[in-house]
Amino acid sequence: MHSYLRAIGFGKLDKESDEEKFLDETFCDYTHREIAKGENKTAFIQMYKEYGPNMGIIICGSLDENGFHRQYYFPYFQGAQVSTTEELTIEKRVDGVSYAGVCEDACIGVSIIFFVQNIAEYRRESILSSIFHRKMSATLTGLSSGGVILFPVKKDSEQITHQQKSTAERNQLLTAAKNGDEDAIESLTIEDMDMYSMISRRMHTEDIYSIVDTFFMPYGIECDQYQIMGNIRHRESVINSATDEKVYQLGIECNDLTLDICVNERDLLGEPEVGRRFKGNIWLQGHVNFE
Repeated sequence: MHSYLRAIGFGKLDKESDEEKFLDETFCDYTHREIAKGENKTAFIQMYKEYGPNMGIIICGSLDENGFHRQYYFPYFQGAQVSTTEELTIEKRVDGVSYAGVCEDACIGVSIIFFVQNIAEYRRESILSSIFHRKMSATLTGLSSGGVILFPVKKDSEQITHQQKSTAERNQLLTAAKNGDEDAIESLTIEDMDMYSMISRRMHTEDIYSIVDTFFMPYGIECDQYQIMGNIRHRESVINSATDEKVYQLGIECNDLTLDICVNERDLLGEPEVGRRFKGNIWLQGHVNFE
């Protein structure tokens, strides 16, 4: 996770002492903090330090009679829109102190696994949610280690309408298949075979990125890292207040899933503009929202 510090504008940290400098600054001059009950008469604390709009560093640790004990830290980027309202499952990660969120989103067709940002808030609110059966949603964001900008696929209004209709029908089939509908499973299997045949045929004369306009797929060995390609719906360039590095914050639509990503200008090939596409690797984070 520390390699993604460059995504929020810390691309020139060559030494561990450089990281410690900013961690000390976060500890001594945090923007705000969240507290929740810990284990063995301790308190779990998250300290947020903003280094630009909606982005910064979070330090997590425990507080006891001997003082604060830092457990880990990570860069964060907070999005502005709800990405999914599907049922969420929150589980402790193997390290025992951080959490992972899991949801089955019909738009993607696979389980989405993300790193939970607001752990202290989740610890507090989850007790009330279990009592009052409150629903949870997630605002998904991604920190990108690098990417490229691609031109969009040209479509007329009829093609766009047809694609939207096909997507809605496929989402209904996926939902039915999850519930054990054998006819839906058979229809999806036949559809996937037809799609594979079509792509294989067209690849002889067309570029693959003109056939596939968006995708969302796991990347690497970590469960919360993905490679995505999506349409840019909005863009904003911001400056890291500590390093003066330029960072792009992009709103991406990918397979009908909306999320915001943050990427260092130095790690991005091409000029991001609304209507173009972003393709790159991301570390997926999520802020859990409670009704």
